[in-house]
Amino acid sequence: MRLSKLFTRTWREAPAEAKLASHQMMLRGGYIRPLAAGIYSYLPLGWRVIRNIQRIIRQEMDAIDGQELSMPVVHPAELWQESGRWYDIGPELARFKDRRGRNMVLGMTHEEVITDLVRREVDSHRQLPFMVYQIQTKFRDEPRSRGGLIRVREFMMKDGYSFHADPADLDRYYTSVCQAYFNICRRCGVDVAMVASDVGMMGGTGAHEFMLVTEAGEDTLVLCRQCGYAANQDVAEICRTTAPSKGGPLTEVATPGQAEITEVARFLGKEPTDVLKTLVVAVDGKPALACIRGDLEVNERKLANCLGVGEVRLASDAELEEWGLVGGYVSPVGCTDYQVVVDPSVAESEGLIAGANREGYHFTGARYGRDFSAGQVTDIATARSGDDCVHCEGQLELVRGVEIGNTFKLGTKYSQSMEATYLDREGNENPLVMGCYGIGVGRLAACVVESHHDDMGIIWPLPVTPYQVHLVALGTNQDVVDQATQVYTDLTDAGISVLYDDRDASAGVKFNDADLMGMPLRLTISMRNLKQSVVEMKVRRESEASSVELDHVVKSVEDWIQEEMIRYQD
Repeated sequence: MRLSKLFTRTWREAPAEAKLASHQMMLRGGYIRPLAAGIYSYLPLGWRVIRNIQRIIRQEMDAIDGQELSMPVVHPAELWQESGRWYDIGPELARFKDRRGRNMVLGMTHEEVITDLVRREVDSHRQLPFMVYQIQTKFRDEPRSRGGLIRVREFMMKDGYSFHADPADLDRYYTSVCQAYFNICRRCGVDVAMVASDVGMMGGTGAHEFMLVTEAGEDTLVLCRQCGYAANQDVAEICRTTAPSKGGPLTEVATPGQAEITEVARFLGKEPTDVLKTLVVAVDGKPALACIRGDLEVNERKLANCLGVGEVRLASDAELEEWGLVGGYVSPVGCTDYQVVVDPSVAESEGLIAGANREGYHFTGARYGRDFSAGQVTDIATARSGDDCVHCEGQLELVRGVEIGNTFKLGTKYSQSMEATYLDREGNENPLVMGCYGIGVGRLAACVVESHHDDMGIIWPLPVTPYQVHLVALGTNQDVVDQATQVYTDLTDAGISVLYDDRDASAGVKFNDADLMGMPLRLTISMRNLKQSVVEMKVRRESEASSVELDHVVKSVEDWIQEEMIRYQD
């Protein structure tokens, strides 16, 4: 492709709202252009990157017996009502009515559609197991799109679905998908961590995320470098090592003006570990109490999951007053009518300082099981940097990450509600066991840039680069033009993709654009080089250039490509 004909232009500066390196450079390099908040067009350079990533994804999915198909992006609402998610998902699910007044949905994911399709096609164990996948545009009305392609509303996703006779077979296949995901990311030049994650709106019995560890990330990951434990903070386990205070009788004491955990502890000569922290959240217009030891923090995602709600909201002052609760002095002691969730740090204590449910007073010696009870005792604590690992003697570390892909063991969540069944060998009807596997194609492209760039621009890994070679002709001398055109033809005839900068522009402009666009190999032809019958050859990630003889240009490039591809193989 001649750069003079390429439908794009580079920008000297990125818009002020572009904060992430990938957002800035893909805009400046002419890869993407915004249409609306969280909605982008891919220009020809960007689309070539996307197609290369799609090719790698298809190869790895096909290698584990995946079968590609295509499903509609517009779904009848009845399917989402049948699964129950029509009622569970909020405004991020785009709903509309067609001209007949029928409720419809813009697909943000395809569990309902694939389950409906499979229940029409599969009826016997002989057809199991199998996996189908698609690469398709989806829409999720994100409230806060950000970071260019990192968080968008319209996005391209590879979503795959496997179907099995039992959970054991799903477990077997699940590991092969996880390995395929590692292969995809490695071949794209991105190192990822596989972390345990929350199942979220997808549901099921387990899930993992494949995360790029980067400060540009919006998720918090919990890692143990010693044993390799990795989890999203929303599901990370913690080791509760601090011993609580000793027990005693439940005693009410005056604590005038002491409403904060640290204030109460200091006033009574104790530590935050000796205090019961109680959060009041609103659930369907009623209060629910979340109780944890005073030195720990409640994880809202864990709490929402155990309460069976999409998200939790702290009760307002007006709500506390309506329910007869006093902020800063609330505890489950005596609150028998409320839903109560207790962290194990509370249940295992021998006695804690707890609010007396009236202003200016607390209890000492409050003990779970004797002075108060709970509907659930479950982990609702947030893991922190420096916490002890539950699996070894190491310590936890918090890092930021971007989710590139996810895998879910859906089990029978959708097959049961939508009556997708098969007949086993004995003729018994059973629900299909499902797995679900997604990769954000555009987000993966952005993560490649986050992983491979410098101050000058992008440094594309060879497997995903839009062009393998950036050929630069310096000056308008006819000998330079003729020789550059010949090299361009020879490389193209050899099957090497070339972006040929044939513009009438200065050397500085051409070199700056080459660095910004980020092709992995640059060839430069100038009068000075021609006098020596050589071409300058520079690898984008390296600082020094070398010279190759004109007659050996094609062979030198082929050899470099062959050697470079080894970096991204198994």
